Amino acid sequence: MVEVEQLTKKYGEVTAIKDVSFRVERGDILGFLGPNGAGKTTTMRILTCFMAPTSGTARVGGYDIFKDSLEVRRLIGYLPEGVPLYRDMAVRKYLLYCAALRGVPRRGREDRVDEVMAKTHVDEFADKIIGKLSKGQRQRVGLAQAIVHDPPVLILDEPTASLDPAQTREARELIRTLGKDHTIILSTHILAEVSMVCNRVIIIDGGEVKAVDTPDNLSRQIRQSDVIQLRFKRAPSDAAQQLRKLKGVQRVQQQDGAFMVETSLDADLREELAAFAVNKGWGLLELRRMELSLEDAFIEITSGHVERIVAASSEARQEGGTD
Repeated sequence: MVEVEQLTKKYGEVTAIKDVSFRVERGDILGFLGPNGAGKTTTMRILTCFMAPTSGTARVGGYDIFKDSLEVRRLIGYLPEGVPLYRDMAVRKYLLYCAALRGVPRRGREDRVDEVMAKTHVDEFADKIIGKLSKGQRQRVGLAQAIVHDPPVLILDEPTASLDPAQTREARELIRTLGKDHTIILSTHILAEVSMVCNRVIIIDGGEVKAVDTPDNLSRQIRQSDVIQLRFKRAPSDAAQQLRKLKGVQRVQQQDGAFMVETSLDADLREELAAFAVNKGWGLLELRRMELSLEDAFIEITSGHVERIVAASSEARQEGGTD
């Protein structure tokens, strides 16, 4: 649905993004993850035809952003980072105006606006002047205008910025629901948001794509070994030494009363460790595999330790037919 090929954008001597390439299919919710200044917003502005790249190209629904920019804009709903709203208009009138601009047929237009207001929970203040709304409320109005014409592609720049926890939860649930029938690209610096909402993630740093994969796969690519946490009721003083002698165990560390047992990735020793502890009569209280979080992967990838991850991600993209 969205194909990006070697996009580069320069501002004088400064390169904002360099050779950015990726592909997003229908039904994908792609998280654009990176530190401030990484190039997320620049890429989104190019995709929405707000600015032209220095080189490279992109297609949305098969339409080229250069040759068919009007068609591209018809297919996209865009929520920019700073929501540009007509602050002197009432919410419902503004959304009716946006619906008309977006080509929503006159017959059924009011019903469509009412539906969108209910989805985004702006019906609570439909007759209020936008300039008198809180920042979080304006953000919700911005999300409503992005989906009012039911576009197949949504590009959302920090969609939950300024929302309170309850509103954030509602917005994330709405995005997940929309993702069943739409292609969604959203940028965020909130790692938990990517894990909860997105089925694929791009990590961009310094204007370059460092990795493209699912959140789980990125975490697995970083991990060098499995870590199993064990807690015992009656562990002897030499418990760590005894655990180290088990076949497949690489290292054992004690941490906050627990034993962190490292094993190779291809050896699942949970059953053996449980049987060993039971046979020894140590009183097994806990046994669980420690998962590497997306936050761990993000920090590792953006801190310069990326050679192996980039290679693995490139190989995965080639096998899966994605860029």
